[in-house]
Amino acid sequence: MSEENKEVVTEEQEVQPVLQIQRIYVKDVSFEAPNLPHIFQQEWKPKLGFDLSTEAKQIGDDLYEVCLNISVETTLEDSGDVAFICEVKQAGIFTISGLEDIQMAHCLTSQCPNMLFPYARELVASLVNRGTFPALNLSPVNFDALFMDYLQRQEQAEQAEKSPEENKEIH
Repeated sequence: MSEENKEVVTEEQEVQPVLQIQRIYVKDVSFEAPNLPHIFQQEWKPKLGFDLSTEAKQIGDDLYEVCLNISVETTLEDSGDVAFICEVKQAGIFTISGLEDIQMAHCLTSQCPNMLFPYARELVASLVNRGTFPALNLSPVNFDALFMDYLQRQEQAEQAEKSPEENKEIH
């Protein structure tokens, strides 16, 4: 009886979820201020454009690279001149194992980017500051909500694909 319990415990230990950061690094960075110095002579009424995306790829057994891509473009409302463009690719290598498909997707598109975001946010703020523009502190991002939104859109798309087939059967 005691041997059976040991086997069960061993099997449960093997399937424990694992998420470990191996390394966090800057993969690519770009800062452009194409309209300097005359941009500083205009009234500062910025219009901010913000894009965010993630990429994930498996690079080994239970080893994944996750990249958080942030692009910020600021133009002036009155003239439409570009003040600056800041693009950051903040990446990390993670050991991930013991997760089901949906859990793995959540980990790669929500949990890992959530760990990378503070680094990317600081890098964007630093680059904008070095360009001598007013401080830019990006608001926190709720990656869990973005993931849930993605799942809902995917479910709606699947239902939309099924609907025409169901309608054909009814008629």
